Amino acid sequence: MKNIMTLFLAGILISGTCFCQSVDSIITEADQFLNSLSEKQQAIINADFEDSLRTKWTNLPVGMAPRPGLRYGELSEESRIKYHHLLSNILSSQGYLKVTSIMTLDDILNEIYDTAHRKKEIDDKTYQEIRDLNWGYENYFVSFWGEPNITETWGMKLEGHHISLNLTATGNEFSLTPMFLGTDPAEVHTTKFAGLRILNKEEDYGFHLINSLTKDQKSMATLSEEVPADIITNPNFKGRLTEYKGIKSGQMNPKQKQLLKFIIEEYINNLEHEKAAEYLSKIEKSGIDNVYFAWIGSYQHQKPHYYIINGPDFIIEYDNVGFQKNGNHIHTIWREKGNDFGEDILRNHYVLDHKK
Repeated sequence: MKNIMTLFLAGILISGTCFCQSVDSIITEADQFLNSLSEKQQAIINADFEDSLRTKWTNLPVGMAPRPGLRYGELSEESRIKYHHLLSNILSSQGYLKVTSIMTLDDILNEIYDTAHRKKEIDDKTYQEIRDLNWGYENYFVSFWGEPNITETWGMKLEGHHISLNLTATGNEFSLTPMFLGTDPAEVHTTKFAGLRILNKEEDYGFHLINSLTKDQKSMATLSEEVPADIITNPNFKGRLTEYKGIKSGQMNPKQKQLLKFIIEEYINNLEHEKAAEYLSKIEKSGIDNVYFAWIGSYQHQKPHYYIINGPDFIIEYDNVGFQKNGNHIHTIWREKGNDFGEDILRNHYVLDHKK
């Protein structure tokens, strides 16, 4: 039996209704945010669209990897409100809460280390080294590449520790790939925030799926490799993951296939609903049976583990290792194949421009 999502998408396709999210509303919110800035701040936040920094990203703390653009902490309250309106326009409520919660988690992480230092669980030198990493709610950077408009190409980036959100727009098309989200800790164990898990479904759905497989299926899905220290398609990875590994969705039973869809939807539904529906429709057309799921590491929480979901149109990677190797530090990424930083939509734009 087809699930609700499939029936919904089919109904839209049959009716011919376009569910493509408009760039107009994004431009409106972006303009209101930019107009709230001082001239000096506008000069800092804006860069040329062709600047090579636009297509570079990292998830490291800003103390290790300085970012271009304007520091979030430098924004006035008015500008912060307008920027949150922009984020709310680009992301679903789910995606917006994940992004802002990850920013807040940096302050929680500071509180965790402050507490550990007061209790003398870490020495002064270690504590200072951690503070020098300079993570915190206000230590994220906003940058614009080109001027938001409906005719030319432009982009926006929000980046800092455990966030890399990349928007590329041309005409009335836009992309949000790659999208990196991470959490440290994945589950908070101390302070008043103990129990908080921001990326809980990314973790739990993965375990639900791998542990729902039969012995033979689990053997097919599990790769005999060490758990990667990070997602494989990390910022320093220059190649592409072209080889399909693991178990193919077509080899799963309906319940297992539904669990796989839950994971995929958890990532894509971080986007505003119309954009998410567009991407989910593309996956349905390519065929969910052509998607592969692979697992490395433990089948239990709080131990290092990793999974990759690889389809014709996209890659999802999830890694939970961390520097402490305790399986409590999550890195995730969603990438639309061939469209990182808007490669595909920009290619189409330049072709159409050339034909004029």
